[in-house]
Amino acid sequence: MKSRGPYRRHSTQFKLQLCQDIRGGVIGRRDAQRTYSVSANLIQLWLTQFDRGELNDEEAEASGIAEYEARIAALERKVGQLTMELDLAKKTPRQPIAGDSERSFIVTGPRPVPSDGGVK
Repeated sequence: MKSRGPYRRHSTQFKLQLCQDIRGGVIGRRDAQRTYSVSANLIQLWLTQFDRGELNDEEAEASGIAEYEARIAALERKVGQLTMELDLAKKTPRQPIAGDSERSFIVTGPRPVPSDGGVK
């Protein structure tokens, strides 16, 4: 038995197109199951919704718009957060990595302290 992959969400447009193809005789249910890796029960559920008129283009567009708006809102929140962090970083004075008398390089860091030979 092959394991099922991660939880997938199918767009309303995909469901609508698949139902139209099945009802129009373009593709059979079993072929749709194999081609799109969708269970027979799920296809039957979509076909029932399609027959009742619950799957339509307006709903597909509305769900697509809602997904885009949610994504835009999340991105706007992230931009705001990053802007605040950048403003804070600009206002905060930079602390030196090493002492003021030592030179420091980003790649190597501070120079090592010479040993007095007491370590064995």
